[in-house]
Amino acid sequence: MSDTMTITRFAFPTTIHFGVGARKLAGPHLLEQGLKRPLIVTDRALAQLPVLAEFRTHLEGLAVAVFDGVHGNPTCAQVMAGAAACKAHGADCVIGFGGGAALDVSKVVGLMAVHEGDVLEYVWDHPQVRPITHELPHYVALPTTSGTGSEVGRSAVVSENDTHVKRTVFSAKILAKAVFADPALTVALPAAVTAATGMDALTHNIESYLSPAFHPLCDGIALEGLRIGARSLALAVAEPGNIAARADMMMSSMMGAIAFQKDLGSVHACAHALGAVCDLHHGLANALMIDTVLAWNHEVVPHKFDELAHVARVTGGGFAFIAWLKHLKQRIGIAGGLAAHGVTKDHLPRLVPLAAKDFTGQTNPRPATEADYERLFMQAM
Repeated sequence: MSDTMTITRFAFPTTIHFGVGARKLAGPHLLEQGLKRPLIVTDRALAQLPVLAEFRTHLEGLAVAVFDGVHGNPTCAQVMAGAAACKAHGADCVIGFGGGAALDVSKVVGLMAVHEGDVLEYVWDHPQVRPITHELPHYVALPTTSGTGSEVGRSAVVSENDTHVKRTVFSAKILAKAVFADPALTVALPAAVTAATGMDALTHNIESYLSPAFHPLCDGIALEGLRIGARSLALAVAEPGNIAARADMMMSSMMGAIAFQKDLGSVHACAHALGAVCDLHHGLANALMIDTVLAWNHEVVPHKFDELAHVARVTGGGFAFIAWLKHLKQRIGIAGGLAAHGVTKDHLPRLVPLAAKDFTGQTNPRPATEADYERLFMQAM
C-alpha cells in the first residue's frame, strides 16, 4: 500500500482532510484548538483491532479515553452510556471512529453530555422536541467504512431501545468540525462489509438523484458519486489493498451523504423496516431491496434511469442499469433475496406499516401505499 497519496483539503459542507495519512492529522488539529481530553467513540469489535491502537499513537499529548459500547444497529441506550462516559472523563471533545453506527452515536454523545433528558427528546419528529441550546463539545470524525457517509451528515440515526424503530436527530449543530477521511482505515475491512457498505453508498447517490425534490446541486453530486462508486466497488471487494478503489468508495460514500440532504426513497424505507424488525445490516438491507424497488420506480421517471445508466457507463438505458445492479450484487457476493437472509412472510405484518410510515419514503418518485410495500417485500423475497 502506497503512502504517497496527496492530502487535499476542502469544505462541503464541513472541513474534510482526504487522503492516505489523514488520520495522523486529527491529534494536531485538536491540539491546535486548545483541546486536551478527547473521548473516542467506537464500536466494540473495532476497539479490539490494531487499527484503533495505531490511530491512538497519533494522539500524543492528549489524555484519551475510549467508549466502545456501540454494537449492532445503534440504540438510544448506547448514546446515553456514551454521554455518561463523556462526562466521567471530563471530555472537551469527541472523536467518532468507526462505521456508520459508531459515527451516528458519536455525533450525539456530546449533545447528551451537555443537555438534559433522553436523546429521543431531541429527534426531529418528537411532539415536544427539545432545542439544542448549549455549545457542543468539539467533534471530529474518522470513517472506517465507506457506506453511510455519516461523517459529513447533519443527522444521527439511532434506534429505540425496545422497538428498534430508527429515529433521527437532525441539526447542523451536530456536524463534525473536521473530517479526517483516510482510505487506509478501510483496507482491512472484510469483503462482505466492503460490499454491503458500498451498496449503501450507491443507494444514497441513486435515491437522492431519483427524489422529486428540487435540488440541482445535490443532483450533480449524486451523479458524480454514483460514477465514482460504480467504477470501483467491485474492485474494492476483489482487491482490498487497492488504495485507489478504497479512496473512490470513501469519496462516493461522502458524496452520497451530502446529496441525500435532498432526501431518499422507498429503498431506504424498506431497509429501515428490515433493520428494525429483522436486525439486518443497513447496507445489506438496501442491497436486497434496491433492484426490486427501482424496477417499480422506473415507470414514472424513465429519463432519470437513462441518466443513471449513462453515468454508470451501462449501455442499454434504464432497464439495463437495474440489470447491472443485480449483476453487481452477484459479483460482490451479495446473493439471494430476503428469504436467504432470514426474512419470512411472518415478518410482513411488522415490516409493511413501518416502511409505509418511514419518512424517507415520502420522497420516493412514486407514492407507495402499504399494499405497494407488501408487494415489494414479497417480490424481494
